[in-house]
Amino acid sequence: MSRTIILAVVIIAAGAGIYFYTTQPDPTPAEQLQSAAEDASEAVSEAANSVTEQASEAASSISEQASDAAEQAGQTATDLADQAGDQVAALATQGQDLLNSWIEDGKLTLDNFDYDTLVASVQESDLAQNLKTQAIQILDDIKASPETIATKIQELSNLLSGQ
Repeated sequence: MSRTIILAVVIIAAGAGIYFYTTQPDPTPAEQLQSAAEDASEAVSEAANSVTEQASEAASSISEQASDAAEQAGQTATDLADQAGDQVAALATQGQDLLNSWIEDGKLTLDNFDYDTLVASVQESDLAQNLKTQAIQILDDIKASPETIATKIQELSNLLSGQ
């Protein structure tokens, strides 16, 4: 008997479901439109969320790349500044060494001035071209006015030692 009751309940429930399904009216055009609008709204919302996430990830990636590039640029600038400083120091040392060799060899003293040898050594040196030009101009001044040798030696010393 319990089987019969369970079977009867299942048949009644199935019948009621079929009855409600078949008696339910078709959706009106307004209801169809509202359903389509809701579906479209959900799709737009999902697309907007997806685009927002992608844009956020892209912005984060670009920010990281910009940070890395700035860090590399800063390091490069530091390296170049250090290298330039080293080169300036090396040029000043070269100029001072050149001047010292002239004095030690007796080619440039208050009593002796070997113009041709000094000009040749300036031209053969690794000094920057502007320093060579200025040094040769000072040597020309000494040759033209030997009485200014003391002042010009000091001027030459300042130029070649980077002062």
